[in-house]
Amino acid sequence: MLFVQRPTSFTPSDFAALGSGGVAYVKPVIHEGQPAYGIFGADGTAMAVATSRDLALAAIKQNDLEPLDAH
Repeated sequence: MLFVQRPTSFTPSDFAALGSGGVAYVKPVIHEGQPAYGIFGADGTAMAVATSRDLALAAIKQNDLEPLDAH
């Protein structure tokens, strides 16, 4: 039987490393005074801005990443 020990806490950099390279997060933003959707890396780095959520999701998938919503 395999036992996995879970860490008791994550540092911000530990948490960011969990999804690095495999996921991108989408969240509503205001860009140039207009509502838009920001695309962010797992470490919080802003990668792009899209005019719609669907466009943001398509851009993420086109770049072979898994889209996730950030709240």
